[in-house]
Amino acid sequence: MAPTTSNVMPGRAPRMREHEMTQTRRRSRRILTELGNAIGMGRGHDQHQKPHAAVRWSGAVAVLVIGLLAAGLVHAQERMLRDDAPQRYTVVRGDTLWDISGRFLNHPWQWPQVWQVNPQIDNPHLIYPGDVIVIRDCDGRPCLGLERGQNVVKLSPEVKRIPRRQAIPPLPLEVVENFLTRHRIVDASFNLAEQPYVVASGDKRLISGAGDSVFVRGELKRDGRYGIYRPGEVYRDGQGAFLGQELISIGEGRLSSREGELSKLALLTSRQEVRDGDLVMPLEQLELTGEFQPRPPEQAVEGRILAVPGGVRFIGRLHVVALDAGTRDGVKPGHVLAIEQQGELVSDPRTEEPVRLPGVDAGLVMVFRSYDRVSYGLVMQANRTLEVGDRVHTPDSMDLYSLR
Repeated sequence: MAPTTSNVMPGRAPRMREHEMTQTRRRSRRILTELGNAIGMGRGHDQHQKPHAAVRWSGAVAVLVIGLLAAGLVHAQERMLRDDAPQRYTVVRGDTLWDISGRFLNHPWQWPQVWQVNPQIDNPHLIYPGDVIVIRDCDGRPCLGLERGQNVVKLSPEVKRIPRRQAIPPLPLEVVENFLTRHRIVDASFNLAEQPYVVASGDKRLISGAGDSVFVRGELKRDGRYGIYRPGEVYRDGQGAFLGQELISIGEGRLSSREGELSKLALLTSRQEVRDGDLVMPLEQLELTGEFQPRPPEQAVEGRILAVPGGVRFIGRLHVVALDAGTRDGVKPGHVLAIEQQGELVSDPRTEEPVRLPGVDAGLVMVFRSYDRVSYGLVMQANRTLEVGDRVHTPDSMDLYSLR
């Protein structure tokens, strides 16, 4: 990640938040006082008071309670902002949406709750280098807004091609894209035995690579590029139920000819040697875009870290992990889940039975690809060493203050 400059206007953001919090505390005290007075007045009525007076008193109390709750919501909104958040920040190349969220918010996954879209700006959810993120007042609560940066182009006698601006990604794309081109998951409805496969190389080699040709048995329905895959890990839940089959990308090829029931594939790239029996399938469409925002799931999600592709035992920041929760569980790209480190397994001093101690929240993972029952996520934060089997769940801001 490129070094960044915070562009902080010293003192303004802290003073602004201090003023807002002071105003909120005053409103809360005033509402509490009025509520107490109303309750006192209610108690002062004798039991023979007229019905319409009781109705007025009940209505007043209800209004005051609603006001008190609203004041609490405003205060909660203010707590989302970091104490050291800049008043303005100019986005630079190399930033990610997660990085920027972390500059302003105590919890980056709360971004949608404070992001204020300007309808006068084209594609306001896309943020580009040179844009300015600012703290604003939105009806008495702090929010974040966007000032679109202006491209400065120097004119010269020569005609120059101006590169198209690229929006900042939600997370480090170089890590994720490299992974997505090499891994995919298929579910139980996908029959591997029915897929086309390599039967031989073009020159009777046992293994082949880029520049070689291979013969494929099975129907290739269209011209163009195909992926060559080899079965990897089979994912199962704690009860042994099938969740998904991982496929490892070996390379890519282009259909060059058909000869009876066989097709000839020219190998364009190879990450490993291509062997007889390797599967040939249409390339998976990579749906990762810079448009999804870090956010919590809309519903409660419970799951575990299934595996770390590549066989790593201990997990840290920017490691890709497989989770046993997918689209059927409500998990989508952009969802952020808290990771709970498994509690230590100890022995009961009396019964000698194994006892698992409670777990502790130890990190955050952001989902970037979800399948039916499995998802891939990138660990964005880890303050402890994580392992396969650690629990993941919908984050809660109160529990996660320990991560700061």
